Amino acid sequence: MRAVVYDRYGPPEMLRVEDVPTPTPAAGQVLVRVASTSVNLSDWECLRGSPLYARIGGLRAPARRTLGSDIAGRVEAVGTGVTRFRTGDEVYGDSLALKGGFAEYTVVPESALAPKPEGLTFSEASTIPQAGAIALQGTAGAGPGRRVLINGAGGGSGSFAIQLARRSGADVTAVDNAGKLDFMRSLGANDVIDYRSEDFTRGDKPYDLVLDLVAHQSVFAYRRALNRDGRYRCVGGSVPTLLRIMIIGSIAGRLTGRRLGVLAVKQGPTHFEPLADLCVAGHVGIHIDRTFRLDEVPDALAYVAEGRALGKVVIELD
Repeated sequence: MRAVVYDRYGPPEMLRVEDVPTPTPAAGQVLVRVASTSVNLSDWECLRGSPLYARIGGLRAPARRTLGSDIAGRVEAVGTGVTRFRTGDEVYGDSLALKGGFAEYTVVPESALAPKPEGLTFSEASTIPQAGAIALQGTAGAGPGRRVLINGAGGGSGSFAIQLARRSGADVTAVDNAGKLDFMRSLGANDVIDYRSEDFTRGDKPYDLVLDLVAHQSVFAYRRALNRDGRYRCVGGSVPTLLRIMIIGSIAGRLTGRRLGVLAVKQGPTHFEPLADLCVAGHVGIHIDRTFRLDEVPDALAYVAEGRALGKVVIELD
């Protein structure tokens, strides 16, 4: 089979397409013929080996030669003990632990997969698992009368989060670069901010909930952006930033009646299927900016890393 592989951390030029053996599913695993896979920021981090937590399992060299965790496709074979799926089933899921989605076939734990909804294409389904889980958990607590800010709102998780927060009745402020302001408005954001020209932590009105998808400021700046009893959650960022939020942020927040912390995203179908249901029902839109072929994975990763993608980017193999 054809797969995009790399052996050293670095830029997209480290990636290449190779013919490699088709994997065999072990006990509790499913072999999926990949139809589509979406690109996540976690793919870029694992390619670069930065932040440091992206090197877990492979400090000097990648633990997995093939990236790509959000996949959608058809079951080709199942390992022993698999009971929920059989050959030919259409499935989707987030194989963050094993990765391998940038390939014609990949093995995925049975527990990470769900039946693909009939109302979604393979490409649409592949956008949901990781970004959807982050958006659902990151906007929990949003509701009528609450001010919500989403930083990094123009990408995959952010585009879902805007819609979920607005659907809850919250007043939503979306932050990203100037090229995404109109897009974020189209998703329902009440206000938009270009982070290059305005610091959202210095606004006149603090927020009840901040979901930060690109954390890089100080703990005290984030605390300043919150109302009393407000909550700040970040997903990703440099190791020093995350440590400061977990330690200093936790202490400073408690002293001032605010909650600052890192969102520990729960994985698995129960945490992303509710968003798929909303998408099928037409309550939340799926926005695919561009699609690429398997041999264009380096270009796709670079496009996402440059911050240009409006919503999700998808690799189509089917």
